[in-house]
Amino acid sequence: MGRFLLVALSFVITVTVQAQQEMQKDSVPPNGWDTEGNIQLLFNQSAFNAEWTGGGTSSIAGNLTVNYEVNYRKDNFTWRNTILGNYGLTKVKTDEFPRKTSDRLDLNSIAGLEIQESGFYYSFFLNFRTQFDKGYRFSESPEGETIRTETTHFLSPAYLQAGPGIMYKKNENFVINFAPATSRFIFVDDRFTTGPNYQDGQYFGVDRGKTMRFEFGSSLNILANFELLENVIMNNSINFYQNYLDKPGNIDIDYLMDLEMDINEYLSANLLFQAIYDDNAVAAFQIREVFGVGINYGF
Repeated sequence: MGRFLLVALSFVITVTVQAQQEMQKDSVPPNGWDTEGNIQLLFNQSAFNAEWTGGGTSSIAGNLTVNYEVNYRKDNFTWRNTILGNYGLTKVKTDEFPRKTSDRLDLNSIAGLEIQESGFYYSFFLNFRTQFDKGYRFSESPEGETIRTETTHFLSPAYLQAGPGIMYKKNENFVINFAPATSRFIFVDDRFTTGPNYQDGQYFGVDRGKTMRFEFGSSLNILANFELLENVIMNNSINFYQNYLDKPGNIDIDYLMDLEMDINEYLSANLLFQAIYDDNAVAAFQIREVFGVGINYGF
């Protein structure tokens, strides 16, 4: 199933990009530094009074996204740096605690030296990923009270990947990078790996009493952004990772789709969809989807 989805996602990305190539801009950016950023705040809210007979529970939710790029170009050398922060909460009236809808901090850096104006580059990439806030598993006591058990927090887990490779860059909106010798470090808080019943690898693959797991493998990263319709932009990023040292047949997948629909300069609608497969965390796909209308500010 995992291999089938890997192939299917690759096919979808490839076909979609090919279908939209004529809509992409092939202009070469000028030399020097270039910065671009965007802040987006999405709201969702529902309310029902006591006399409402159709059923329903009042709730409020918010999602904040910060996306910032710092890029440098000098002739055949490019260096792209991106920071993505995403955090969302929802509060249902009948729940004692608010719950997270999204939580991600992603730092990416990739440098490339073009090979004879071919569109292919010698590259080196670095990626760091973690979360901002604590994560909980919710359960219920025999008395019916909600119990929160902390399972994650800032830097636990945290992922650091780096390695040399080959990059194909058609333009700023279509980039493929393959790194066949990628080092990956997984960092965790040792209090999650020292329980009396803890077994090696149970918490994000980290052994008992340890705070880090080292992996060595290959990674494939694809960035494909294009305009679906006027004022409707679809941003896709998909990352594959294979660990040579342990279960090389298992491919980690991280796909993120961000659909931006501009209403005017300051108002927009946004749909986020993410699918993650990492059997060190859970041997199944993790899926999240966030949709809302909100305030948009570019800088």
